[in-house]
Amino acid sequence: MEGVILIKLRDSGQTFLYNSRNLEVKDGDYVIIEYDRGLDYGKVISLSGESCPHRKNPKEPLKKVVRLARKEDLKQIEDNRVKAKEAFSTCNRKIEEHKLGMKLVVAEYSFDRSKIIFYFTAEGRVDFRNLVKELAKIFKARIELRQIGVRDEARFFGGFGSCGRELCCAKFLKDFEPVTIKMAKEEGLPLNPPKISGLCGRLMCCLSFEYGTYKILSKGLPREGEHISTPKGKGRVINVNVFKRTATVELEDGVQMEMNYKDAK
Repeated sequence: MEGVILIKLRDSGQTFLYNSRNLEVKDGDYVIIEYDRGLDYGKVISLSGESCPHRKNPKEPLKKVVRLARKEDLKQIEDNRVKAKEAFSTCNRKIEEHKLGMKLVVAEYSFDRSKIIFYFTAEGRVDFRNLVKELAKIFKARIELRQIGVRDEARFFGGFGSCGRELCCAKFLKDFEPVTIKMAKEEGLPLNPPKISGLCGRLMCCLSFEYGTYKILSKGLPREGEHISTPKGKGRVINVNVFKRTATVELEDGVQMEMNYKDAK
């Protein structure tokens, strides 16, 4: 049976599901893959892609892993990274010459060097048509300029979140889902921006994909501030522990008691 694995394309941080073709691969392996009318490279980040939520249409055929990266492939990948740094410097210089309001973030070559992708941030839309033409003449390759946001920028450079783990966007997230302050509130987190924001300065991505679990675990639990009846009389809920499925209630006489909801899902 052919396996489905999750692969991080090049160094860009984008992740895609691929058909492993029963090749013996493991987490961290570099592989040569089918991509964008040719071959490219990627890094295996998960062997359990079959159950991955990114697979929206299981019936849709997946692109295939061509082979494990050989020694000469790894050398070319490293050479591409060196060339990409040179291309970055050249593009930056041309951006200044054209007086364009854009900040170049990173550049990368496709595996076969037929294309160079330049990622940049900007406050608005930028007319870079003349820049693309000039870069194509210089590098004799297809040029692609992609405008990205601050979250994408964090994905590129990676790092560690306040939880001590590698950033979700750099590790496994394929798409950025909407994140709202309501999620943080319902998950019982302090509504303090520095405490619920990631390195990118936006609300942490984990608030979004953990939200569904909180909704399930919260089913049947009272809300903080709600007045409820207990075996010892009426009281007000002053704290809710979603994971233990308990609620701390302050009775009318000031006494606090813990209510257990483990069997009331």
